Amino acid sequence: MHYTFLYLDPGSGSYVLQVIIAAILGGLMFFKNFWLKVKSFFIKPKVKQEDAEEPEQPAS
Repeated sequence: MHYTFLYLDPGSGSYVLQVIIAAILGGLMFFKNFWLKVKSFFIKPKVKQEDAEEPEQPAS
């Protein structure tokens, strides 16, 4: 029978916690951006009445 001895110093625990938190937050940002792209595909932006009535003036 072989025994394997592992050593985890205090820094390893905080690193693992940091990786877990980063993975969760990264996943949340990915799905937020994905949902916004899906939603913007189906919902058209509203045009303000002021913008629709006035023609654009060329910048000088």
